[in-house]
Amino acid sequence: MAMVSAVQEAQKDNLRSFNDYMMKVLEEDWQKEKRDFLQSLSRISTLPRTNMIANGNVGSRPGQIACVSSSPQVSSGMPSMEIVPLTSRPVVEKKASIYAEVVKNLNKARESGLPFKPAAAFKGAYENLGIDASGGKSVTMRKIWHLVQMLMDEDSALQHVSKKMMLIIGARRHLEWGHEKYIMDTIQSHPAQAALGGGVGNLQRIRAFLRIRLRDYGVLDFDAGDARRQPPVDTTWQQIYFCLRSGYYEEARNVALSSRASHQFSPLLTEWINTGGMVPEEIAAAASDECERMLRTGDRVGRAAYDKKKLLLYAIISGSRRHIDRLLRDQPTLFSTIEDFLWFKLSAVRDCPSGPSSIVLSDGLIPYSLDDLQIYLNKFEPSYYTKNGKDPLVYPYVLLLSIQLLPAVLYLSKEAGDEGYNIDAAHLSIVLADHGVLSEGAGSGQKLGVMDAYAEVSTIIRQYGSMYLRLGDLQMALEYYAQAAAAVGGGRLSWTGRGNVDQQRQRNLMLKQLLTELLLRDGGIYLLLGVRGAGDEGELGRFVTDPKARQQFLIEAACQCQEAGMYDKSIEIQKRVGSFSMALDTINKCLSEAICALFRGRLDGESRTAGLIHSGNEILETYTYYPDVSLQEREHVFEQQTVLRQLESILSIHKLARLGHHVNALREVAKLQFLPLDPRAPDIAVDVFESLSPHVQACIPDLLKAALTCLDNVPDSDGSIRALRAKIASFIANNLKRNWPRDLYERVAQRL
Repeated sequence: MAMVSAVQEAQKDNLRSFNDYMMKVLEEDWQKEKRDFLQSLSRISTLPRTNMIANGNVGSRPGQIACVSSSPQVSSGMPSMEIVPLTSRPVVEKKASIYAEVVKNLNKARESGLPFKPAAAFKGAYENLGIDASGGKSVTMRKIWHLVQMLMDEDSALQHVSKKMMLIIGARRHLEWGHEKYIMDTIQSHPAQAALGGGVGNLQRIRAFLRIRLRDYGVLDFDAGDARRQPPVDTTWQQIYFCLRSGYYEEARNVALSSRASHQFSPLLTEWINTGGMVPEEIAAAASDECERMLRTGDRVGRAAYDKKKLLLYAIISGSRRHIDRLLRDQPTLFSTIEDFLWFKLSAVRDCPSGPSSIVLSDGLIPYSLDDLQIYLNKFEPSYYTKNGKDPLVYPYVLLLSIQLLPAVLYLSKEAGDEGYNIDAAHLSIVLADHGVLSEGAGSGQKLGVMDAYAEVSTIIRQYGSMYLRLGDLQMALEYYAQAAAAVGGGRLSWTGRGNVDQQRQRNLMLKQLLTELLLRDGGIYLLLGVRGAGDEGELGRFVTDPKARQQFLIEAACQCQEAGMYDKSIEIQKRVGSFSMALDTINKCLSEAICALFRGRLDGESRTAGLIHSGNEILETYTYYPDVSLQEREHVFEQQTVLRQLESILSIHKLARLGHHVNALREVAKLQFLPLDPRAPDIAVDVFESLSPHVQACIPDLLKAALTCLDNVPDSDGSIRALRAKIASFIANNLKRNWPRDLYERVAQRL
């Protein structure tokens, strides 16, 4: 019967392999046909051509990676975040949309101080897309998100462990989760050999797995009914190793305690489990001594290959760089997958400061560090991991497992492709920045400083947000801009002001810059400030909560608008913050320029001047009902109101002159209170320009030219025209130092 069962199992395996192969071939053919069809459509489309390859089946089955090499030598140059139009990319559009909802929820939670788990939220959002179908790839974005969730440890924050060790333990737990799935799949594929029966405990699963794995070695110790008939195979070290490898720490400890073979190992393992791998120096030394003894003994004749697990376990407890390097050098085929290799390395890593110098413990024991692991991985090219691009996510996956967080994000940000990995990169950046872990794991070979790392991911987030800006979605651009500013401010700490001083300064600077960028866009004022007020009703109040800081920000933004020539926005902002005198000053400046342009024949001059005067009167009316206006502001408003009325007088004279009403225009010139041009008034040597606004002064030369033109067109019946001409000539003569236009002086000289 045993022979029949074995044959049946072999037949099932062969059939399963054949079915998997045929499904893969059919799927590849289908994808090719679909791609060819969509490309043919794009060629005949009248729309701009975009890559329309469907990516609904991108991803892979869970599985093991069979290669062990690559290198994160990623350039820190920022990628171009050009996004293919979402209308032709349904999967990418869905991904962007569902991620955007998470970003909004994250921002709301951070603003209100409520708990939020961004890694879990983004992972859940991605899983809801249902786009990780099989495709021959060993790493999918779903797997990446699971790894990031484990790295962040959002569910059970470890106590008394550094951030770096928290990340290392998280990476280890992710690998243990993957191995547990692998064991369950193996048991389900070989139910007869597994002989699991009714046992559902973790240790029962490990033993079922070992029945399959060690089926050629004879009777295993936990299955031996009568040890006297045939010496059973001792699986103590196998059980301990695979329990640990699958995350069953308690079961591993129980096996070690119950076996005579692991009696000495049991207390060492208990200490390693209790301390999260950071065992005391004496424990590491004891494990190192045992490693040394086993290595000296060497392989004995007839020693089973699985006994190497004992040496491997002691090497993990010792954390000795020398023993780990020798073990891998002597046993190059010890690990069949990169997951097993990385789990072993991560289990042996000790929390050492990054840098070229190494810590030396007692007896010359140099602990294995994260730097050592990263240096090893960095020897190889990314293309080896990705099989020349066929399995693109393997490389960033290995980078994340080795806590090279920034290189992983930078690599993904450059991989737009049909799957839109650059979209994932932006949101991975948000998670890593929010948790404030980007500077952790940066080895001695990575040149970027702490702020540089956060500035890099902030740029990725900001560039992604600017995509929404280009699409006209200011609300979503604001949400991403808030995250970009939070990234340089220390992540979640920046929302409560608990980041360090430099981080808070960086965050405030970037936030001001990005909010100003939004404010200057069409619709930006109404988004940030609301229908009325200085931000209480708009989005600005979410991010700049202090009213004084908000007012100062808006005043600075208004100045930037003026410098950029965006006077309408400047006026609107100044009016919103109650800076009526500044708004009137801006209007007077624009009105002065418009009057000069009107005199020179600009066609839209009249409509422009009428609009400015209307805006000025509106501001004065609003000012009348505005509460809490300071005495100084009232004085400034009165001054600007006077300037506005003076400019109105000048404008009315120009209009009369253009219509040919020369006499009326000259009457108005003589009535001007701010210029000594009344022929009936005595001559006084007073510099009237001392009290005149620069905006009015700029209009005087054109006003005098208009007056001289009117004088030329009116007969002098009673000498009043000559008197007015003399007044104007005297006024011009007294102001020769002002460098008015030469033709003005020439016209006066010709008529004297």
